[in-house]
Amino acid sequence: MYTELFDSIPFSEAITRVLSKTKTDVEFALDRSASGRAVGFEDYLALVSPAADSYLEEMANLSRSWTRKRFGNTVSLFMPMYLSNECRSSCVYCGFSFENKIPRRTLSEPEIRQEAGILRRKGIRHLLFLTGEEYSKTNLEYIKNAVRILREFFDSVSMEIYPLDTQGYADLIAEGVEGLVVYQETYDPDAYSSYHLRGMKKNMRYRLEAPDRGGAAGFRRIGLGALLGLANPYGEMFKLGEHASYISKKYWRSTVQISLPRMRPAEGDFHQTLPVSDREFVRFLFALRLFLPDSGIVQSTRESSKMRDHLAGLAVTQLSVESRTDPGGYSGGTELKQFEIEDIRTIPEVFAMLRDKGLDPVFKDFDRGFLVGAES
Repeated sequence: MYTELFDSIPFSEAITRVLSKTKTDVEFALDRSASGRAVGFEDYLALVSPAADSYLEEMANLSRSWTRKRFGNTVSLFMPMYLSNECRSSCVYCGFSFENKIPRRTLSEPEIRQEAGILRRKGIRHLLFLTGEEYSKTNLEYIKNAVRILREFFDSVSMEIYPLDTQGYADLIAEGVEGLVVYQETYDPDAYSSYHLRGMKKNMRYRLEAPDRGGAAGFRRIGLGALLGLANPYGEMFKLGEHASYISKKYWRSTVQISLPRMRPAEGDFHQTLPVSDREFVRFLFALRLFLPDSGIVQSTRESSKMRDHLAGLAVTQLSVESRTDPGGYSGGTELKQFEIEDIRTIPEVFAMLRDKGLDPVFKDFDRGFLVGAES
């Protein structure tokens, strides 16, 4: 389990390791990448560090080169579908947190079909579905049934739900789920305990071991991420890089996808105290690309259109589009959203932007691009 590696280096030491890197370390890492050699973990830490801030242009050029080598010109588009916002966990930064007095909703079978039909008509073939952590309302049988419905509409289905045991994951793979997304939120144990006050999500280690269980079950894709703004970002990037590298090596039949969501306004009184600047954010993404060139990098509509336009093709290989974070949101939901989105452009607008950049938008990760709205 990754937890053995995680325990070997305290979060505070991880921060110190990153901050100890020098410009000489950065230049060595960039030279290795430019020569086509593998960038090691210590090189990655140098690229994450503040010492790399003055090398952003070189990092961007190398990141573009590695992205094109591994992914060509393609950028995959997907849409998220929230099946439920009901939750028994108290996470102080989340709009769905148990304490927040918002209307709660779990989609019925007809409502799932209605939402799926809308997304299918938009051209979407790759869906990510999500729930809160209310196990009585969205138990395994509910999830299985939802997957059976969604597989009628979509060629590829991934999920971001509460952690399961290995058998639960295997059962959902048997129903047709290809991808598992489990964001750790924060890798800082002290911060984790202060943000997660009740519910199963309070169990940090069970969540931390979920990607291992998903890898053992045999998911085709495993998505990892840290929610930037909850703890020291240099410690987060150390642990996220360590975790992603471990998963990609141990479960080599699965592809690893990485996301770096930044905090956005949400229901409740949480105010982040450790925001990550745009320069830091892009440096982190470039460092991940040079360290893990075969891993997909996902960017959500949390980011601005300007940021998403800039990073598409440089490091990012997968974009969410027209996202709604409320159950039933695509058919006229009630704005029970998990967080505020930033990029509100339509699929045709994002499609046109990518085309203008010489990129090839695709609606599933194994097809060539085709016109928006075309039916297969």
